Amino acid sequence: MDMSDYLSMFIDESNDHLQALNENLLKLESAPEDISIVQVIFRSAHTLKGMSATMGFEDLASLTHEMENVLDLVRNNKLKMDNFIFDTLFKGLDALESMVQDIIGGGTGKADVTPIVANLQAIVKGDYNSAGASSSSTAAAGSNGDASSLDEFQSSILLQSIDAGLSVFHVVVTVREDCVLKAARAYMVFDFLERSGEIVKSTPSVQDIEQEKFDRSFTVFTIASISEEELRKGIESVSEIEGAAITKLDRESLQQLGAAAAQGAPAVSASPIAAQAEVNAARSQAAAAAAPAAPAAASAPAAAGGNVSRTIRVDIERLDALMNLFSELLIDRVRLEQLSSEIRRNDLTETVEHMTRVSSDLQNIVLKLRMVPVESVFNRFPRMIRDLAKTLDKKVDLIITGADTELDRTVIDEIGDPLVHLLRNSLDHGIEPIADRIAAGKSETGTVHLRAFHSGNHVFIEVEEDGRGINREKVKQIAIKNGVVTADEAKRLTENEINMLIFAPGFSTADKISDISGRGVGLDVVKSKISSLGGHVSIESKEGKGTKFSIQLPLTLSIISAMLVKLGTEKYAIPLSSIVETSIIRREQIRKIHGNRMIDYRGSLIPLISLSQVLDAKSFKEEEEQETEIVVIRKGDKTGAITVDEFIGQSEIVLKSLGKYLTNIEAISGATILGDGQVALIVDPNALIK
Repeated sequence: MDMSDYLSMFIDESNDHLQALNENLLKLESAPEDISIVQVIFRSAHTLKGMSATMGFEDLASLTHEMENVLDLVRNNKLKMDNFIFDTLFKGLDALESMVQDIIGGGTGKADVTPIVANLQAIVKGDYNSAGASSSSTAAAGSNGDASSLDEFQSSILLQSIDAGLSVFHVVVTVREDCVLKAARAYMVFDFLERSGEIVKSTPSVQDIEQEKFDRSFTVFTIASISEEELRKGIESVSEIEGAAITKLDRESLQQLGAAAAQGAPAVSASPIAAQAEVNAARSQAAAAAAPAAPAAASAPAAAGGNVSRTIRVDIERLDALMNLFSELLIDRVRLEQLSSEIRRNDLTETVEHMTRVSSDLQNIVLKLRMVPVESVFNRFPRMIRDLAKTLDKKVDLIITGADTELDRTVIDEIGDPLVHLLRNSLDHGIEPIADRIAAGKSETGTVHLRAFHSGNHVFIEVEEDGRGINREKVKQIAIKNGVVTADEAKRLTENEINMLIFAPGFSTADKISDISGRGVGLDVVKSKISSLGGHVSIESKEGKGTKFSIQLPLTLSIISAMLVKLGTEKYAIPLSSIVETSIIRREQIRKIHGNRMIDYRGSLIPLISLSQVLDAKSFKEEEEQETEIVVIRKGDKTGAITVDEFIGQSEIVLKSLGKYLTNIEAISGATILGDGQVALIVDPNALIK
């Protein structure tokens, strides 16, 4: 039997089982007495072990076997879960994920997992508590190894910098053996590196280096604005520095470095030469991985073409082409419907009606082909939050709602990194330490809400925490100090504008730099990424109460249901999903409160917005109307009413982009072609409700 035929199936199912193991282990951590969860975890691990052994991935199978032994004791009530067991099992899952990623990249899935296996065996023997010294020393060695590896956030920053053409360096600095004040020399090197760019990661951590908790060398990943030679000269100009081993990184060497560290490679190189060898080894691994990648890629289509496959992978460009063709078909359908209503011939009407039914079904299928639940991105966050909370010594609950909200595939692929940045920022800057929360009269456990929902032809994703909130006075002072705004400009800023200052490049309110955030790398990346997707991000914050980041993303899919309305001779489309209801009001029902027009809507006052004024529609004189048609719209929990001239009716419309020459037109999200060939602009209700 040729196992390569089953490789893609093995990879898909392994990823599913690893995801399930992560989720269920997190559930078990919050309810350690629930044996039913252990049974589910055991079954997933057992299946994964069997699959791996069948496919010949012995290292995967043996590590899963060791984890299974621990879980077997737990499900038979012979062992109680504790923090050490949870941490060891999570490390085992990380190693398994790394092995599966290696297989996806064409590798053999082999890895040195000796420390994890030793800990799992110590747990089974029951001597891990008594052998605390040896276990903890092994664990400490492991944690050092973990510390040296780049996490998802740091890798993302470095990869984005490399893609943007910036220079990313791996630097190992060694101080002289007779150096008296190592921490002071390290500070001078850090000072130089920060003046020359951004430090993304240091090993040991900044705190350990400040306290001289390192031998003779430390490692830094930095994004520099100067050349490698200038960097070397700058570092070596600091007295009592013996040397600096600098390697410029590209995508492959960076990923291989990360993989090597995750597999337990030595974290802190004893010397610059060893560090150089480490990077060179990573480069050669990258080159070696390229060779087996080709046959693996060749085997994937074979598996996909088999009868057992339930899914196939389709190039996103082909789906785009299908979508464009269908949108043209829809415009023709609307045109035919209009013609048949004018000609009034039974056989034509019946044919058009049949075509309408078939094309409606086809439309649903085409739309669903590109839509993916946002759950596929959200699933990775519970584990990330758990690890971050432990690192920061905070207690945090992550509450996810709206994970079934569907987004276009292209947006799903891009939204993960910005959310990682926002969640890390929320935990590091937003949620207070336990002692501070208790002192502020809050529960010791902070809450982070991650929610997604549809509104109009947009999807909103919100990250909200109940932490300390943004200190706007501090933000203003830092912005003035950094030259982001002048003192005069700062006085005129509104609260929202001050909040948005934290998205300025290089801006940080952190008093102390940490490896998680605080170096000003992050939020500006979020803003530029969201803008590149055609969306925007906003902040609401109350000091002492918490902060909410709200990301508004467009549904790039271009077919929506809309209400067509008239303003004089002009026609507009309002997305049906934003409309609550339509109505007619008399002029005397309009009230003026603080200069704003309001109406009474089901017992509450809501703002009345004149669409003709917003869009400067000169062919409609609203002030001459005694009775006015209104459309009540909703954005999240806010409601408003817009006045129009006349309702035309409901229709399926094809949303066409206004192109790069007509960007940032207020309250308009695109255009459509109507059945009579006229162009109608599509109103963006979310821009009307502030």
